[in-house]
Formats: sequence, C-alpha cells, structure tokens
Amino acid sequence: MSFDRIAPCYRWLEAMLAGGKLHQCRTAFLDQLPAPHNILLMGEGHGRSLVEYRRRFTDAQITCVDASRRMLTEARRQLARHRLSWSRVEFLHADILSWMPPENRHDLVATNFFLDCFRPDQLEQVVSKIAASSTRDATWLLADFQIPSAGWQSVRSRMIIWSLYRFFRATTGLPARTLTKPDPLLSKAGFQLHYRVVNEWGLLHADRWEKPAYGKQAATVRQGRNATLSTFSEQSHVAGYPFASNRIRPSQGTSR
Repeated sequence: MSFDRIAPCYRWLEAMLAGGKLHQCRTAFLDQLPAPHNILLMGEGHGRSLVEYRRRFTDAQITCVDASRRMLTEARRQLARHRLSWSRVEFLHADILSWMPPENRHDLVATNFFLDCFRPDQLEQVVSKIAASSTRDATWLLADFQIPSAGWQSVRSRMIIWSLYRFFRATTGLPARTLTKPDPLLSKAGFQLHYRVVNEWGLLHADRWEKPAYGKQAATVRQGRNATLSTFSEQSHVAGYPFASNRIRPSQGTSR
C-alpha cells in the first residue's frame, strides 16, 4: 500500500469531494484536551492535522508516521506554509505492519482515516502495536467512516464507502476491501470510548478513547436522527464541537 501516487493531489481531491468535513472530524476534540507530552500521528497523510497539533501543543514532541514518502513531504510543506517549526516534529517513513513503535511513550495517539485501510487480521496487529506504545493515561483520537444500522442513511453510507474502497484499492493498493469496526480491538487493548460525535447522517464519526485511569466511567451513547454525541464522566461543551448542525445535547446525568 502506498499513497505516493495521489499524494500531490490528495488535498484538493479531499476538498472537492468532502469539503472540510473530514478535517472537522480530525480536530473535533483538540480544544478539550490537556496538553500532551508525546504525540503519535499514524498515517498522517498531507499534514493538515499536524498543523493543528503543532499550533495547539507547542511544547509536545510529535512523531508523524506515514508509509508514503510523498505524503510526508506534503506534511513538511504544510508546516512551512504555516510558518511552524519542525524542531519538535519527527517525520518517520514506516509501514505500521513492519514498524515497532517504542513502548509506553505516547500520551496522545491519533489515527484519522487510517484504521479503515486494513483487513481484519491486519487491524488487530495495528491496534495492538499502537496501544503498546501508549502510556497508562493515554488518549486515543480516532476519526473514520462508518455504516449506520438501517434506513436510507445506511444505503447512502454503503454506496459512498464502496466507491471509496474501489478508488483507493485501484490507486494505492489498499489491502482492505470492506470497513472493519475497530471498537472491540480498542476495548481489548485497554481503552474505553468516552466521546463520540457523528456527522453526515451517520457516515462520519470522531471518537475520544481513553485508558480507564482516575476512576473514569464508560461512555453512555445517545442516538439522534442524524447525529450522536456520546458522553461519560463529565459534561461536554457541545458548542465546542464543529458539527453544529448535527448535534444533540449530552445526557444530564453524566457529571464528574
């Protein structure tokens, strides 16, 4: 699998097909996080997320990993375009299936539109490796596609995701043929889902997973017609999320 072929045009291709919706998912929780020390960005791609992390967390060490050299080049260009320093950013050209990340180092992990690239057997290996690199109090941010359970929303999502897999398998050699839900693997790795924001009639979701330290409770999921917001042990500042048109209020019973 290599995104080298489409790296130079990936940014405008995403903008043309999805506008800013994917980027909203990538950055949904950044303003609510405490400042991390070591950040791992897996499959970062063209670097738009990297810019936001660099701006917000100026003292953090960031490891940016991608299997595409050209995508890493695009990420460097993004930092230069926004006049942001590379001094605390490590760019690592590596395939997660063969790379062994250092253990117990990263207190913030982000896998945005990355886990959907792998077959089920590969995904288990990927999640296990990333989890092993996280600290005992780590946060895992995840943004990806999903398929609603029923209705026209499900039909719409299935058509879009089928088209995406066809395109990316042809252009990048993507190993996955279908979408595999990573939730059971994240739970098995010791993480709990604490927030979930869903947008685009169930097609897109942004998650905040955390290791169950400090007495945190598991998430309580509430369903809306075309959006959800999951909360757990503290009230969410709903207005702080970018999905203003598709949001619901958190449960009144979930307080710290």
